[in-house]
Amino acid sequence: MTSTRYQQYSVLAVSTFAFTVCFMAWMMMGVVGIPVKQQLGLNETEFGILVAMPVLSGSLVRVPLGIWTDRYGGRIVLFCLMLSTVLPIYLMEYATHFWHFLLIGLFIGLAGGSFSVGTPYVARWFDARHQGMAMGVFGAGNSGAAVNKFVAPALIALGGWTLVPQVYAGIMLAAALLFWFCSYHNPAHLSGGGQRFSEQLQVLRDPRVWRYSQYYSVVFGGYVGLSLWLTKYFVGEYGFDMKSAAFLAACFSLPGGVLRAIGGWMSDRFGAYRTTWWVMWVLWVCFFILSYPQTEMVVATVKGPWSLHIGLDSVLFTVVLFVAGVAMAVGKASVFKFIANDFSDNIGAVSGVVGLAGGLAGFVLPILFGALVDLTGVRSSCFMLLYGTVCVSLVWMHYSFKPLAEQRLHLAVVKP
Repeated sequence: MTSTRYQQYSVLAVSTFAFTVCFMAWMMMGVVGIPVKQQLGLNETEFGILVAMPVLSGSLVRVPLGIWTDRYGGRIVLFCLMLSTVLPIYLMEYATHFWHFLLIGLFIGLAGGSFSVGTPYVARWFDARHQGMAMGVFGAGNSGAAVNKFVAPALIALGGWTLVPQVYAGIMLAAALLFWFCSYHNPAHLSGGGQRFSEQLQVLRDPRVWRYSQYYSVVFGGYVGLSLWLTKYFVGEYGFDMKSAAFLAACFSLPGGVLRAIGGWMSDRFGAYRTTWWVMWVLWVCFFILSYPQTEMVVATVKGPWSLHIGLDSVLFTVVLFVAGVAMAVGKASVFKFIANDFSDNIGAVSGVVGLAGGLAGFVLPILFGALVDLTGVRSSCFMLLYGTVCVSLVWMHYSFKPLAEQRLHLAVVKP
């Protein structure tokens, strides 16, 4: 029993660390892309494509990685995945053209698939009462986005942007070796060995999978998109230097990753539906406030023109972002609590599909953010887009769970 308990928490700890390093590498373009944009003379849309390219490949591999984890075990899959990214990360320092960065970004993006490996790997080491907590702790590895915002600017200041891939490649290699020697494999956790790939994808016929995918595209896709975008947003909107902008952007990324463990605990205690419902309402308020652009108005009064400025200063903007980051952290955990409850025998495949949806949203959003800025000239248009996605989630949740609530109420009334 002691050995099993030790293995449980050793797997949880080392998997969380490995995921943190993977997420740090996955998000590196959000900072490195700023000097690269200046070097290559990119516009906003091209910058969006540059930072989003790793997210694309990291999203597309999530479904097969989740299925392979069910079949072969998370230990070997995650170890091989981390090793496969070391060389591409290192080679980035030699890139000189836009297409070089896009191609290398695709290979670096494989690190983003680590989530759909680690989630079922960690979850199966714990019983149902503690799975929400375990997946929440593991998911706190999202804080790698914040770690990147502290480490990458410091490395750029020390030796230029090319120093970042050199150091990150070494960190990834060391983390992969640490994971291999400190993690464990349990053959009893394997599933899906007798199923074909097409049979495991039958989960796509379940409407709950699509519903949870949409929720996750908001709380995770929005988190990834903003993590990639906010450093540049602070530079352009408020005039901060890159190091200060990255620090302020971390006020969103850090709670959005670290507090995911609290989201797991809340989901275990209050239920996935109630937790996710309140997360969406908090995000609805936050994105509504953040959407309002800096506005100068002149009001005609009986005493003459009256100038009025409406807009968030950097302090209030950061505070609202912090609240949004906390809500997203909780929401990322609560959505996967839905999956653990409803698909306990197929967590890998379903988490891969839902993770794919969230990752694709994280890929599309930075490109749309850049396109909207190029089209409208309004930087806060990115929050207007996110506000719309939250509205969709709230409407979908209401009409999806309303029949269940009415059924429970009816049973309570007729019960003798």
